[in-house]
Amino acid sequence: MINLRSPKEIEKIKASCAIVRDTLFMLEDLVKPGIQTIKLDKKAEEFIRSKGAKPGFKGLYGFPATLCVSINDEVVHGIPSRRTLKDGDVIGIDCGAYMNGFYGDHAKTFQVGNVDTKVKKLLEVTRESLYKGIEKAIPGNNIGDIGFAIQEHVQEYGYGIVKELVGHGIGEKLHEEPQIPNFGKQGKGPKIKPGMCFAIEPMINLGTERVYTKSDDWTICTEDGLPSAHFEHTITVTDDKPIILTK
Repeated sequence: MINLRSPKEIEKIKASCAIVRDTLFMLEDLVKPGIQTIKLDKKAEEFIRSKGAKPGFKGLYGFPATLCVSINDEVVHGIPSRRTLKDGDVIGIDCGAYMNGFYGDHAKTFQVGNVDTKVKKLLEVTRESLYKGIEKAIPGNNIGDIGFAIQEHVQEYGYGIVKELVGHGIGEKLHEEPQIPNFGKQGKGPKIKPGMCFAIEPMINLGTERVYTKSDDWTICTEDGLPSAHFEHTITVTDDKPIILTK
């Protein structure tokens, strides 16, 4: 079932989204060579709890941390550890918050120091593709229109689109219907209606689209070892346009 949210419910989702947005802004100043990802996680949890919310990911499905931190060839769901960021790395940070019965979800890929030009371009195109997808989240369109817009933009550059992982509806649960693939056909999938709330999150690889899961049963990596990028916004659909709740 796809939920159509009331204005009151959307305000609650927006409040949780504001917390994850501010968490990632806070972390941006800390993402530098030499910091351990477990320290980023600790700071994020302290910040989220200071706002009266709970970390949205911690304990969900058994995940052990507040943040998903995914470095270089790690696509998503990396577990914070004592691993230290190095100059030239890129790190995807995915963050969720839960407050007043509703979730917010947001992700960005950050550059650590001096990053290779090809990888910078990957991040730029992935971020652009997110906004191309968001533009299509209007009443009368279909979910397939979102994925098509992302795919059309990304494949111009020969990048790999991860197909096993998708965006999702959001509300009282972190993951609700509908699924939002980052590829698709125009006019296919559920109709988009006012009141829908979902997270759009392209996961785009510099090389192959193929991925595998590490032995920790969480971290998903590119099969060829090349870097990946991940950007995500939570949005709501209004009568005439999408509104980004994590902006």
